[in-house]
Amino acid sequence: MLRLRPYKKCDAKTILGWIKDEYAFRRWSADRYKKFPPKATDMIKMYESVEYNDTFFAFTAFDESSVIGHLTMRFTDEEKRIVRFGFVIVDDSKRGNGYGKEMLQLAIKYSLEILKAEKITLGVFENNTTAYNCYKAVGFKTVTTEEAEYYNILGEKWECIEMEFTP
Repeated sequence: MLRLRPYKKCDAKTILGWIKDEYAFRRWSADRYKKFPPKATDMIKMYESVEYNDTFFAFTAFDESSVIGHLTMRFTDEEKRIVRFGFVIVDDSKRGNGYGKEMLQLAIKYSLEILKAEKITLGVFENNTTAYNCYKAVGFKTVTTEEAEYYNILGEKWECIEMEFTP
């Protein structure tokens, strides 16, 4: 059974260890980290730079045997009605076993029941079809935006697909 708990600094090394190459790293982090490979201290510093108040939350998913996944949640509006998921990742050796869906379902439940969110959003790169399909499987829908959002990553132009979940 998968559960969520608050992220701990000691999780950083494990989480970053799931990313084996820069392409996968950038699909996970976009341009939020400046260099590859990141060190655990880079992740720790990034999270410490965010004001840990009642607008940003980092979580680690785990089961009886080990840490399985990670994601962040943050409010994007002053009224605290919209939560955005980010840095969603599952242990690369355990992908394909439903852990991503289970972790997202737990995060959705937390967002709706505890944070009282009315809508949950996230962005996923067009070249990350596995993640896109996982998000769709738990109820996220693609949102049409006025203007497409692109990132220049590794010499390529990557489109970010906006998705949302509404109860």
